[in-house]
Amino acid sequence: MKRLLFLIITGLQFSYMAFARDELADKVQRLSSGGSVWKRILLFMVILLIQAGLIWLTDFLYKLVSKKIVGIKDTKLKAVNIQGYELLDKEKQSRVLLFVAKICKWAFIILQLIIFIPAMFSVFPRTRNFSNILFSWILKPLRRIGKEVVDYLPNLITIIIIVFLVQYLIKLLKFLTQQISDGKLKINGFYQDWASPTFHIVRFMLYAFMVAMIYPYLPGSKSGVFQGVSVFVGLIISLGSSTVIGNVIAGFVITYMRPFKIGDRIQLNETTGNVIEKTALVTRIRTPKNEMVTIPNSFIMSSHTTNYSESARDLGLIIHTEVTIGYDTPWRKIHQLLIDSAKATPGVSVTPEPFVLETSLSDFYPVYQINAYIKEADKIPAIYSGLYQNIQDKFAAAGVEIMSAHYTAFRNGNETTIPKPEKS
Repeated sequence: MKRLLFLIITGLQFSYMAFARDELADKVQRLSSGGSVWKRILLFMVILLIQAGLIWLTDFLYKLVSKKIVGIKDTKLKAVNIQGYELLDKEKQSRVLLFVAKICKWAFIILQLIIFIPAMFSVFPRTRNFSNILFSWILKPLRRIGKEVVDYLPNLITIIIIVFLVQYLIKLLKFLTQQISDGKLKINGFYQDWASPTFHIVRFMLYAFMVAMIYPYLPGSKSGVFQGVSVFVGLIISLGSSTVIGNVIAGFVITYMRPFKIGDRIQLNETTGNVIEKTALVTRIRTPKNEMVTIPNSFIMSSHTTNYSESARDLGLIIHTEVTIGYDTPWRKIHQLLIDSAKATPGVSVTPEPFVLETSLSDFYPVYQINAYIKEADKIPAIYSGLYQNIQDKFAAAGVEIMSAHYTAFRNGNETTIPKPEKS
């Protein structure tokens, strides 16, 4: 916006200078008309000296401003930081200011030349038309640009109004999104974790609507070249981004399906871990071994996902394992030993209580399955490890022989597999 205003003001300045140039040339022509050659030469020298003096004054002011910029570099200039990144330090800012000062210097010199050179050429009859030809090459394009800028102002105001309205509508939606995310505003059937992705979708649609609205008001939008380039860019994007768009759509579908949330322990095919990031393109999972797995959202849509954390939060996740014990041991005793082992395991819930299921009566042994409730899905490997250890300790202390792995026992004096007490 500031650059556009600068161009408009600059165009008006050039137009004014062109008018001043013509006025000055006419005055010089009337002053020199009818005079002798020496009078014309003297007038030419005066104009030349004035021009040289103005150029010297401009250069002097430029050097003065440059020294001032160098002087304030360490006192008044501050580094420009954006989210912790130092975009412009003091040295870069001073160089930018010096560059702007140099641009202003040459702009003023050019404006002075536009005024005084025609006046110098108008002193002598033979060179009067030369100045007009010379400056018409520069001033005609500038005048045409200035006229087009003035004619374009109504369209520019329309674009500014559209952008202004869309920006403030987005700010309103952002405020409502923050209220929903914080739980201050509740809408039936609308979950808090839907607020942010919904805002991004609506914001994208608003920006697309804004571009469609302002497109007809852009300069050159009706030209064939502009339309051809637009079609070509759209074709390239559509051909090269089919996979990306598929992942984006899958990401939004996953968000509204709510199969998992950030921090949930999930199993996706053969990958198990905690969800640490969900983006529009991919989902990242950290496994128990601290492996970072990046999965495209389109792959998640075509796979089955098991969410351990969701069940653990609501009902309690049931972990289970099986042991095989010989038929010579009463099943009630096995049940109690397994339940005691589960209760002694850190992370297992006291209520609901663990329970045992007999899943098979094999030829050599029954199969017992211990089931226990847990609330912390992130600790499944550690809980299973503790459960296995407690089963071995409880059964060894009770003198019960675990028949896994498979083997045949002959009771003809052979030793059992129960560990002997450790010698202290």
